[in-house]
Amino acid sequence: MSSLLISKNADVNGSASLLPSSKSISNRALILNALSGNTSDIRNLSTARDTQLMQALIDSPDKVIDIMDAGTTMRFLTAYFSLTGKNKVITGSERMKQRPVALLVNALREIGVTIRYLEKEGFPPIETIGFSEQKTNTVSMPGDVSSQYISALMMTAPLLPDGLVIHLKGKIGSRPYIEMTAALLKEFGILCEFNGNSIHVHHSEYQPASITIEADWSAASYWFAFVALAETGEVTLPHVSEQSLQGDRVAVEVMGRLGVKTQFGKNLTTLTKQPHNTSLEWDFMDCPDLAQTVLPVCAAKGISGKFRGLESLRIKETDRIAALQAELAKIGAALLEEHSVWNLSPGHLPQNKLVTIKTYHDHRMAMGMAPLATMMDLAIESPDVVNKSYPGFWEDMKAVGFRIKEA
Repeated sequence: MSSLLISKNADVNGSASLLPSSKSISNRALILNALSGNTSDIRNLSTARDTQLMQALIDSPDKVIDIMDAGTTMRFLTAYFSLTGKNKVITGSERMKQRPVALLVNALREIGVTIRYLEKEGFPPIETIGFSEQKTNTVSMPGDVSSQYISALMMTAPLLPDGLVIHLKGKIGSRPYIEMTAALLKEFGILCEFNGNSIHVHHSEYQPASITIEADWSAASYWFAFVALAETGEVTLPHVSEQSLQGDRVAVEVMGRLGVKTQFGKNLTTLTKQPHNTSLEWDFMDCPDLAQTVLPVCAAKGISGKFRGLESLRIKETDRIAALQAELAKIGAALLEEHSVWNLSPGHLPQNKLVTIKTYHDHRMAMGMAPLATMMDLAIESPDVVNKSYPGFWEDMKAVGFRIKEA
């Protein structure tokens, strides 16, 4: 599908019934289930392509493992195959070959794993060759790198005879994702202590667990954006947990400032409109995936913004900062960086003009910009990118009132 045409719809009402379960929890649960002998009861697993890929590859007998564009899968399987002693070649898309993996590889080498790069030093593809003995029980890495490096080590650390202590240097980014991993390890019987900048995972036996995966807060955040930008709106979300393991639950707080009221029920969460602030300051260090939801809302509502913690966006599916700058400019907004602070200046929205959104092979660019259809006609290029995390997204848009057709 080359592009979708979405007709403007200012009144958003209905239920996002196809909201996926958490990809972050699902992917961790799959690794921990494999390490516990595939004897756990994992319910409501995410239907996202990344999770399906993880499920297909984790026990694959093939030597060559193609993780496509799935960064989480790359990092988790690198540690999993390494510390279980599997000889695998892990490769991916051209974009994946541009995403660094050196910090994780260096840590695994320190521990005692043999890994080699097959093309460019520091980047996929890699070959995990073997693991015979533990050389150290302590590694260090910067705290502001992708939390997936840290989580990958945490989940496989119980295999090590001496366990593992991970020292995080400096400010810790995406702390909620590390806390999520620690909580899930405990579900699988692992003793894990996360205090300050130190994580201590003890050597222990994985135990089978019984887990029901909650709804994905990153995916839920887009419906906050629709309600924020609509003239009138009420959207219900199924199975969204108020007491969630996911860092993106802070969408309730940030979107409250942007004009969305959240009411939690037993099985349904209801989003309605309320007054909004005229400016917003926010640090995305712990919730980088919300940036592509929040910034378009600010730009379209005329809310000036000052944002921090966006650095990790440069090494995602695309350079998300550059992508946001380019696409927000199409609705008159400017996003400029000064000393690691990004300032958003809204402009004048285009009138009576079809705006075409480029998605850059990035699911979050498609879904983060789609709520603009409450204010203008949109064309979304390469809409199939949403399959990475939210396959039913376009159908849910239709369910709340949008007319969508293929271009």
